[in-house]
Amino acid sequence: MMAQCSERLQQDACKELFKDCTKLIHDFLSMAPFADYLDSMYYNRFLQWKWLERQPVTKNTFRQYRVLGKGGFGEVCACQVRATGKMYACKKLEKKRIKKRKGESMALNEKQILEKVNSRFVVSLAYAYETKDALCLVLTLMNGGDLKFHIYHMGDAGFDETRAVFYSAEICCGLEDLHQERIVYRDLKPENILLDDHDLGLAVHVPEGQTIKGRVGTVGYMAPEVVKNERYTFSPDWWALGCLLYEMIEGQSPFQQRKKKIKREEVERLVTEVEEEYSAKFSEDAKSICKMLLDKDPTERVGCRGGGASEVKAHPIFRSVNFKRLAAGMLQVPFIPDMIATECFTELNVFLQDGTVPPDLDWRGQPSPPPKLGLMQRLFGRQTSQVHGLLQFHIIINQINPFAVGDTRTRGAEETLTRRFFTSVKRLSWSGSVNGFLKESLTSDFKLLKMKYL
Repeated sequence: MMAQCSERLQQDACKELFKDCTKLIHDFLSMAPFADYLDSMYYNRFLQWKWLERQPVTKNTFRQYRVLGKGGFGEVCACQVRATGKMYACKKLEKKRIKKRKGESMALNEKQILEKVNSRFVVSLAYAYETKDALCLVLTLMNGGDLKFHIYHMGDAGFDETRAVFYSAEICCGLEDLHQERIVYRDLKPENILLDDHDLGLAVHVPEGQTIKGRVGTVGYMAPEVVKNERYTFSPDWWALGCLLYEMIEGQSPFQQRKKKIKREEVERLVTEVEEEYSAKFSEDAKSICKMLLDKDPTERVGCRGGGASEVKAHPIFRSVNFKRLAAGMLQVPFIPDMIATECFTELNVFLQDGTVPPDLDWRGQPSPPPKLGLMQRLFGRQTSQVHGLLQFHIIINQINPFAVGDTRTRGAEETLTRRFFTSVKRLSWSGSVNGFLKESLTSDFKLLKMKYL
């Protein structure tokens, strides 16, 4: 077989080269090894995860802990998945506040953007569910504290340049991932880095070849074109990165002095008319990149000349940063903050000492409970009976969690379960359903199981 592969490689190097080898491996694994796997505890563990996945995602799925912060529509608290012990941050958007402030589209926009972005530099959306009073987004818990705390409350204000450059490089990569999805953030500031960087309420999708308009963001971090209510694409994000880098080095915002009240109109005048000042803390490279990012003309600003993030990465201040290793999480960080413990155990073992299954996790003979529907869904939601017939141990439609990995064999049924967002005078609810597998349970054991069906 190896000789045949070598011969074919010389003739035509394509993906069909290893077709016969793949078939032989599948044939072998589908017999004795697969039978052994079905008799092992690992297969039982896999079925337990599948049973757990079929349970509706509700507030009872999590243990709720202390409040971490508060936002415009509600609060953010720490929570823990009961089944796995994994910690998350739960952002609760209160329905009364959403209706009062007409924020339905903003709430839906935030959820859709968090679903869309897949970046190690942008927080991930793990679950979404609703209660009687709130819409809940369960997000990655950034347990090192927010950047503002570290700038102002860990000794002298500001960082050394090495640390500031490292953080700026990571933020640059995060902005690059957002911009590749045609998303402009518009609210980049120290409070939204690390712990609170899940606040994407002001982020918006920019259609290809078009510009947008809107005076949104935080005073002191809004770009001149935003202050003047001009049209823009991604330029405000690079301006905000310049403000952030300046603040990390200097220990204060370029256009606002900390703990000193300045009228909004005066701050906006400084942003649009006055050049920022640089102290001896700035090296020539740091001063150069800040000036290029804080250029008041968005067409001349670095990152806005057609090259995007690559223009920023090419600046000499980042000469010591290997961006490929940074994107892979392989660079050593210059500072490790005190971390909140977020794992209650390192290895989940749901078997008893004798190898049997605990009664509360015995999936055998237990049908999947139907999802609870809101009033508007019961009135107007499309129902399908074919979905419930597909609920077998190896083909599962997850009725609640819309963020799991899909299985193409049930795509037809999946299409009948479209995501909906309902508003009415008395009720606001969202729901989504996609066939999938629990991400945390996917192991090499599943790959072996799947071979039987290939």
